[in-house]
Amino acid sequence: MAKKEDEKSKAEPAGKGDKAEKVGYHKGSLAVLSKEREELMRILQIVEQLMQMHVKELKEMGVDLAAQAKEVAKQMKGKKPIEDVLK
Repeated sequence: MAKKEDEKSKAEPAGKGDKAEKVGYHKGSLAVLSKEREELMRILQIVEQLMQMHVKELKEMGVDLAAQAKEVAKQMKGKKPIEDVLK
């Protein structure tokens, strides 16, 4: 009896399980990944809110973030992008 089971398992290539089992596996994976994506979006929204609060406070304190960003852009203008440096 055990010999017939061994022969049957040898006849099926590895990774060729029951179709319903594979479908269930992939559906389950998608469900989990969907929940993970929702959680990630929630975290990103919280981070964005916190960043906006800090930007607002800095503006109220008279810090001009736009001018600082332009200054950094000028400094970076002559430099190679990191992708080019890594090649």
